[in-house]
Amino acid sequence: MNVIDRLIPPDFRSEVRGPLRRLYLATTINCFGNGMAFSVFVVYLHNIRGFSITFSTLLLGISAIVGLCISPLWGTLIDRIGPGIIGPLAFGFSALGLVLWTGVHTKLEAIIVSLIITIFEGAGWGPGMVMMTRLVSEEHRQRAYGVNFMMVNLGIGMGLLVSASIASLNHPASFTVLYLFDAVVTLVAGLIFVTLIRHGKPIHQEVEQGEIKQGWSTVLRDRRLLLYTGASLVLILGGYGSVDAGLSLFVVNNLHLSVHVIGITFFFNTLTIVFGQLWVLNKIEGKSRTKAMALVGVLWFIFWAVLGGSLAVPAVVAVVALCATQILFAIGETILQPAGSAIVNEIAPEHLRGRYNAAAGTAWGISGTLAPAITGIYYALDLGNWWPIGMGLTALIGSGLMLRLRHQLTPSEDGVVAGPAR
Repeated sequence: MNVIDRLIPPDFRSEVRGPLRRLYLATTINCFGNGMAFSVFVVYLHNIRGFSITFSTLLLGISAIVGLCISPLWGTLIDRIGPGIIGPLAFGFSALGLVLWTGVHTKLEAIIVSLIITIFEGAGWGPGMVMMTRLVSEEHRQRAYGVNFMMVNLGIGMGLLVSASIASLNHPASFTVLYLFDAVVTLVAGLIFVTLIRHGKPIHQEVEQGEIKQGWSTVLRDRRLLLYTGASLVLILGGYGSVDAGLSLFVVNNLHLSVHVIGITFFFNTLTIVFGQLWVLNKIEGKSRTKAMALVGVLWFIFWAVLGGSLAVPAVVAVVALCATQILFAIGETILQPAGSAIVNEIAPEHLRGRYNAAAGTAWGISGTLAPAITGIYYALDLGNWWPIGMGLTALIGSGLMLRLRHQLTPSEDGVVAGPAR
């Protein structure tokens, strides 16, 4: 068996045909645009449009809360209208919002346009995840989700490179070019998604006489989903959420390293995801998904422990250690995304799949709101040096909750197969 067959089994390759390829392409192109534009959100508002840092960061936080609140509505619409319609609709209005974003000059304009973008970005990965579930057979879904995550990171990474080459504070018009470019890219992704409409029609529950039609009440009574979402929230709070909220602050203010170090460490992160995702997928195939996700918390704890320990070592050693542990953090990411998505879509009934994905997705929105506040409390109490270990312990608690979830799932839902892993 050659290397390609080991990394991408032939039976899975046979499923990566026209529709799934187009879905992956749309995802990559959209994430390319996100990587270009949203990384300079605060810089654009503060340095180019002249708004205060307080207003700019507050608007970013409000946008996260609005996105969280609108997510359940998108889940309902995906189930009722179908991902084939919702996907292009969200892409189209997001592109319109990006065009309008280039012309904001007042706080009111910034708030209104930001909300337009946020509301339609609020559809999140829902349409794509539901569509992917329909395009891939059950036995290959976990692998398909993993490949999708690899394409997400590839797109964001390329977008960041383009952003760094276009955006310049000395040329304010470069930001207009950047956002208009993102609008075009988003529109292209939407047009590709249009070609998948026939695969994304709504699937309605067949209700017999006297039977109650299922909706959000059914979703919220599913103990497996509630426990998964809670465990994910804690795990993500001890991972992505806190990395986004405070890693750059800790590296610059506590470790007294250059801001460029952050970019260097994330380069190792992205490189690991792009080149390691297929290898990780083969390692976790046929194994317990909840155990794999518990391992994520352990890997992330090591990352935080090394970050905290870097306070006691020379700068050069700290940089090397951070680059090495970003590789561990990235391996955790390559496990979390496919395993978590597979659990949610395994326990979800077809006619409620949009709602299940939306409910599970709230863990990301809540962590994105809580993590900055928790980070702020640590620093307000002059406990910034203890912040990494606190986040590491949070990740370990998430691991424990994932192991508890294991007892609520059937072996099939947990991804365990009889005999050798496929």
